[in-house]
Amino acid sequence: MTMATDSSTPNSDFQFPPLYNFPPFFTLQPVLATRKSQLQSWSSLIQSYCRHHRLWTLTLVDALETPLFNNTKLSRRLSLRDARAIIDWMTTPEGDSRAEWIPTTGKKPSRSDEYSEAGKCWIYWKRPEEWASALEEWVDRTGQKGTVLTLYEITEGDATRREEFWGMDSTLLAKSLAVCVKRGKAQVFGAEGSEGVKFF
Repeated sequence: MTMATDSSTPNSDFQFPPLYNFPPFFTLQPVLATRKSQLQSWSSLIQSYCRHHRLWTLTLVDALETPLFNNTKLSRRLSLRDARAIIDWMTTPEGDSRAEWIPTTGKKPSRSDEYSEAGKCWIYWKRPEEWASALEEWVDRTGQKGTVLTLYEITEGDATRREEFWGMDSTLLAKSLAVCVKRGKAQVFGAEGSEGVKFF
């Protein structure tokens, strides 16, 4: 899912925090203590916004035009440099690993790389290990241990329509299922595009 669906007008049912209407919030502050608090606030806002709109990834150059980073009422927007700095911080243990840059080449990008013109990243309002737990809990709750489920059923099926992982990006689902496999809670099998999974 891309940001395109949300690019022109704010969704009126998303509640922005009071800080969003405070002009200095849109410029990263130089004083370290203030900056850390600001980074935490931005991280929380980005996660809440993505969760509300069910966005799994952000492409920074596109996101800068959306209400997330552009407060048209204040005529203030976050710069690309500051947006990158916030995402960088979110990728660290200090930022609770709530984001991950998506490399455009085979190599894993370092934080100092120009990741791409777009600067695409995962936003983990739930990290893969948290999604893995949610999937395991759903399987337990619905009595589907030992049943072979297709990946399509998990993210697009009627049985999961009310679940938070419904509509999940397939790559993020694969990352999350890999955690289940590592925990010994699931097995994934089948050819790419027609994979199935069995939970134990």
